Amino acid sequence: MEYVTAVPHPRSEAPGPARSGRRSLALALLFGALGAVVALLASRQGWSEGTATVAGGDFPLSAKGGDVTGVPASLAIVGLAALVAVFAVRRAGRFLVAGLLALSGAGTVVSALLGASDTSALDEKAAQASGDSGATVDAMTHTAWPYVAAAGGLLLLLAGLLALRYGRLWPAMSGRYERDGTPRPRKTRVPAAPDRPEEIWKALDRGEDPTGA
Repeated sequence: MEYVTAVPHPRSEAPGPARSGRRSLALALLFGALGAVVALLASRQGWSEGTATVAGGDFPLSAKGGDVTGVPASLAIVGLAALVAVFAVRRAGRFLVAGLLALSGAGTVVSALLGASDTSALDEKAAQASGDSGATVDAMTHTAWPYVAAAGGLLLLLAGLLALRYGRLWPAMSGRYERDGTPRPRKTRVPAAPDRPEEIWKALDRGEDPTGA
């Protein structure tokens, strides 16, 4: 014998837009902030090493990421600023800023990978050390830091893509200061009492007789 009950069975709710917005927001903040920090730190490390022949001997040389190219560090700062600006704008403005964030990440990746095989910075240092403008560096090696900077740019790119996809679900910092469209009640101005001393003086200044009917 089967029993019928009126108590509804609990249903598992699917993740709604609000949950997706919170999750994507947390990931975008994590990826964006971490990516910018990683790219900035990697740009300050040694990217390449080599030797130059000076006075018949080998002179060791090294070049940091900033010596090779300043693009990754600059784009990381732009990306970090765009990450903050995403929450200050809405609608079309948010879409444009999110696109700037994604482009900053993509530019960081490309510039870091190009800098991994760049020899101009060490060649310039070899020319300065030897006094010969045509001197080049010998036995050049590269470190892993350019690829670390590229990884930071990839995180920035992911943050930008998340902002493009889910940014419309995120809150805005300026939302609490904007009007919701409801008209504000006007304050009723209480007429000043004519027998107050300051009102009498104002009437005298205007050339009126405050004692007149």
